[in-house]
Amino acid sequence: MDKKNTIVTLKECPDLEDEFDKLHHIGWAKFMKEDPIGAKYWGNLYSWFPEFQYILLNEESTPMACGNSIPFDWDGNEDNLPSGWDGVFEKGILDYQDNISPNSLSALAIVIHPKFRGKGLSELMVKEMKGLAIKNRIKNMVAPVRPSLKHKFPLIPMKEYISWIRDDGFPFDPWIRTHYKTGASIIKVAERSMVIPASIEMWEKWCGMKFPTSGSYILNEGLVPLEVDKAANKGVYIEPNVWMRHHLG
Repeated sequence: MDKKNTIVTLKECPDLEDEFDKLHHIGWAKFMKEDPIGAKYWGNLYSWFPEFQYILLNEESTPMACGNSIPFDWDGNEDNLPSGWDGVFEKGILDYQDNISPNSLSALAIVIHPKFRGKGLSELMVKEMKGLAIKNRIKNMVAPVRPSLKHKFPLIPMKEYISWIRDDGFPFDPWIRTHYKTGASIIKVAERSMVIPASIEMWEKWCGMKFPTSGSYILNEGLVPLEVDKAANKGVYIEPNVWMRHHLG
């Protein structure tokens, strides 16, 4: 890391909470912020797990990137992983409420401010998350990875997409590649990682487009199509992610 940059946790600097929200506002498509599990529990992430939320500041103290993660209890059996992003987020919340000691950490998000992308910060932020896991004596670390170029190939099944390899032997997708280079391996596809149901009116508002009939619609930034049922006045977006496991040496 550039010696002029610093990484701090929300526990160390609680006054930076608003900066996380600003980065997330810039970093995601509107509909991604409407996930019911995320909407329900996001505030708890800051109040209950501040030591696992961190932010990268440059020498002017400008936020460049942030990372969010949640501790949870897991037996290490890959078949017993939660359904994906929604599942692991809720598991971490319920474990905390039930006073179950966590032994694992799951990534939830890493956002790089658009001004600072392409500078190798993604790798730095993943390594920092691993460092927080080790520092807090966490045994396992996983990530329901949202591949960064999958939105360009919304009709290709995720299982096929993650099999694409570059000529140098590394994964095709840049975000999967970042995790791979920092010591992670692919476990499996999380087919129902994030489920966002809403009325057609809400979907039209979020996406700035019309859905006149029932059917599958390709969304800007959507990894898969939105499924619209006009009779039920409902649109459901079911996003697959990729479970990856980091090896904490």
